[in-house]
Amino acid sequence: MDAVTYPDQQVADYIDDSFVALKMAYDTQPFAEDFKVKWTPTIFVLDQSGNIHQTIVGFLPPEEFIPALELGLAKVDFDLDCLDECQHHLNRILGSHPRSASAPEAVYLLGVTRFKMTEQGGALKEAYYQLQERYPDSDWTRKASPYRLL
Repeated sequence: MDAVTYPDQQVADYIDDSFVALKMAYDTQPFAEDFKVKWTPTIFVLDQSGNIHQTIVGFLPPEEFIPALELGLAKVDFDLDCLDECQHHLNRILGSHPRSASAPEAVYLLGVTRFKMTEQGGALKEAYYQLQERYPDSDWTRKASPYRLL
């Protein structure tokens, strides 16, 4: 990550704009033990209370790293019931990185977010059909498959 991803200007700008970043050696105590770091790189997206909402393990190129971090921000907002903000992050992933590995999960979580906002099962069903069309082989499509019955 140090040679390819972190030096990328878009990655650096995104991290500066969106995070309070902290980099440390994989074996720094007590963090390595507390967070159960077993491989590098390991990136955590935490909320202001220190709760983990997204864990990224292993190398990601810049074009995958930014949407993975954005998904982490969406998960923070989702878990804190900040659903408008969550929806914003998910739409950014789908608008800017629709072919990324994070996109199928973003479609799924967007459907769940919209369901939570409206209590309308159609949001879940729509998410399934979008997943089926765009990402037919994704695990997120399989996870959403019961929604087609709504």
